Amino acid sequence: MPSIAIAWFRRDLRLHDHPALTAAIEAADVVIPVFVFDDGLLGGRTASANRAWFMRESVVELSQALAARGVALRVTRGRPEDVLPALARETGADRVYVTRDAAPYGRRRDRAVAARLAAEGVMLVELPGLYVHEPDEVTTRDGRGFSVYGPFRRAWEARDRRPMLPAPDRLPSPPGRPRRPDPVPELAPPTADRGLMPRPGEAAARDRLDGWLQRGLGGYAQTRNSLGDEDGTSRLSQDLRWGLLSPLEVVERAGLGNEGVRVFVSEVAWREFYAHVLWHHPRILLEPFRERRTAPEVTSDPSTFDAWATGRTGYPVVDAAMRQLHASGFVHNRARMIAASFLTKDLLLDYRLGEAEFMRHLVDGDVASNNGGWQWTAGTGTDAQPFFRIFNPVLQGRRFDPDGVYVRRWVPELAGVPTARIHDPWTMTQGEQVAARVVIGVDYPAPIIDHADARARALAAYAAAAARPG
Repeated sequence: MPSIAIAWFRRDLRLHDHPALTAAIEAADVVIPVFVFDDGLLGGRTASANRAWFMRESVVELSQALAARGVALRVTRGRPEDVLPALARETGADRVYVTRDAAPYGRRRDRAVAARLAAEGVMLVELPGLYVHEPDEVTTRDGRGFSVYGPFRRAWEARDRRPMLPAPDRLPSPPGRPRRPDPVPELAPPTADRGLMPRPGEAAARDRLDGWLQRGLGGYAQTRNSLGDEDGTSRLSQDLRWGLLSPLEVVERAGLGNEGVRVFVSEVAWREFYAHVLWHHPRILLEPFRERRTAPEVTSDPSTFDAWATGRTGYPVVDAAMRQLHASGFVHNRARMIAASFLTKDLLLDYRLGEAEFMRHLVDGDVASNNGGWQWTAGTGTDAQPFFRIFNPVLQGRRFDPDGVYVRRWVPELAGVPTARIHDPWTMTQGEQVAARVVIGVDYPAPIIDHADARARALAAYAAAAARPG
């Protein structure tokens, strides 16, 4: 009897450098690839129509790529702990190969699947592939996890990397007439504009990587904070999120080079640091990483949150960030930090509100990276931004969008505002507003809060939090 293995795809929707798929091919006479549309994720608290659409379209391309290599992707929907044992019984598979997951939900799911498979005499084989180094591989000398990025990165860089694996030319398929690939179920359409979203699938991701390595990587240290430069960053975040690209391949192909290369690789290391922290401290998805007393008392004001979320705060660079999020499912990293600082410091709202809003819309939304970034800004996480560092949205706009290109693209009602006033349009005279065809308070909101007053309030709130006993 031929040996049969299942290759279960999840956040690894690629064929290049895929350890779990390679191991299945090497171990079995027949490999059955499968993708499960997991209802626990599609309807969970971090669900996103934008991410689901991008995932679904990437699964369609994966199915086509597998068909070209001689096998049909099995596609189903339900609870993986029900689906995988049933498929193993149907096919006679004795092993299920999968890329290891680091997120709390994924770890719980995989424990449940492993237990149900074991009851059927089937083994779940977990292999690396989402990270350059697995979250529990990088440890301190005494075997503990890191809570500071610098030492983590040095340990991360010092570890030997596994060899990269080629994409298979063919997959061993069952004998007889080839099976037709299963249809991929339709999902709700994205809330973002499809024309502004990246093209899904591994082929498009590899094109983006090739273009970035050829045209943008070398200048990354100078361009990464430029809001108006659409080619200043790699735009690979959704490709890493969905495993359309292997992070190992991205780092290996970036190689060793100038400051741009080093800074870019450091961003990959930041992604892995946040996954590492979440692995060791899964509680942080529900509460601050640091002791509760370090977090200030937050306000509860739905109207200010709504103004922030919809891009109607009266601060152009903040509003541009939030409108970019809703329109495209993506936000430039510098703009993410500015918008997050405004929510947590100027408005003194709970960082978890912003964390959830980002996860609802981001195509590249990753629970570890998103949580890490928000807690960094709020001053409650690892390597936390000092509480007294409060971004001035006007100065941030002038520094990182000096010509107003970013603001004018995403806040078109300000298109006629002179560059000198693009980041503080409320300072225009009435005549200047008429000339710019935007009346502040009518066509575009006046600031919902005075930044200087908000900064003083935030400093007082953080100081009070630090003085609380216990």
